[in-house]
Amino acid sequence: MKPMIDWLHESSLEFPPAEQALGPESEAPGLLAAGGDLAPERLEAAYRRGIFPWYGPGQPILWWSPDPRMVLQTRHFKLSRSLRKTIAKFRATPGCEIRVDSALPQVLQACAQTPREGQNGTWILSEMQAAYVHWARERGAVHCVETWIDGELVGGLYGVNLGRMFFGESMFMRRTDASKIALAALICLCRRNAIPWIDCQQNTRHLASLGAAELPRAQFQAHLAAAIGQSSPLPPSAWVFEPGLWARLDAE
Repeated sequence: MKPMIDWLHESSLEFPPAEQALGPESEAPGLLAAGGDLAPERLEAAYRRGIFPWYGPGQPILWWSPDPRMVLQTRHFKLSRSLRKTIAKFRATPGCEIRVDSALPQVLQACAQTPREGQNGTWILSEMQAAYVHWARERGAVHCVETWIDGELVGGLYGVNLGRMFFGESMFMRRTDASKIALAALICLCRRNAIPWIDCQQNTRHLASLGAAELPRAQFQAHLAAAIGQSSPLPPSAWVFEPGLWARLDAE
């Protein structure tokens, strides 16, 4: 008999406990529920519980809570010698800059064109892009960090902020190391805002090379409860990147 998952209804924002997600023996480890919608209220309710949507064309909305969970602790960020040199050159070159939240739709679209490691196609469907833009406008929970060179968006990432937690969603690059530069800028912002963990959801070699590591779901959930509580997203002023913030890379 195939394992069953809960079907969510639009009239309720309740989710099953994360511990009910399918286990490693299933065909979809981490799958918790299906259905519902992508309204800001439901998205926030999900993220507060360590649950995120991920589905493909022709599928219902699928909700996940994997075990183990991939997390990048900001104090463990691996700033390689080569990346340090790249950032130094970027900072010293006219026309190179970091922007935050200036081009969220474009970042989402670019990320949608970048398949996840080891997978084909996109998981950031047009309706999901629209939902995250709406969530950003309605509640200020979604942010993007952008790498610009000579007025061209060449890399970036986006994610969700609730309380003292950042949930990284996806990144892209059109120039070498452009996404890593954006991630380094995010690390600086998180350190300034006392956000110690960035959720990376699932294990990839790329994330591991930057310092991310797997944690048991129970440990992740415990940290999540303490980091978020009843807190709202941080104010817009917390997401302003100034050149002096680069010094935060050497702060821990």
